[in-house]
Amino acid sequence: MPKMTFVETDGTRREVDAPLGLSILEVARRHNIDLEGACEGSLACSTCHVVVAPEWYDLLPDAKEDEEDMLDLAFGLTKTSRLGCQIRISEELDGLVVQLPGAK
Repeated sequence: MPKMTFVETDGTRREVDAPLGLSILEVARRHNIDLEGACEGSLACSTCHVVVAPEWYDLLPDAKEDEEDMLDLAFGLTKTSRLGCQIRISEELDGLVVQLPGAK
């Protein structure tokens, strides 16, 4: 099973199982990671904002315009920011690393 690592706001790294086809938001919820997702993944908020490690960013599908619009509202926006509800785990993303906003 693919794995991914969440870097929490205090810098703690948590490697977790990331089943194929689940979104980053769904993986976070499965493992009690503090990633809000207030709109339940309907692309109506930016509360599942994550910062993708730069070495992984180019492997992701491009963000659609709706996602980019929501990212404009996100706290701590960076060049590698994405919404966790819009990224689905694939074999290519085995080992993906994302930080929660505010992480150091």
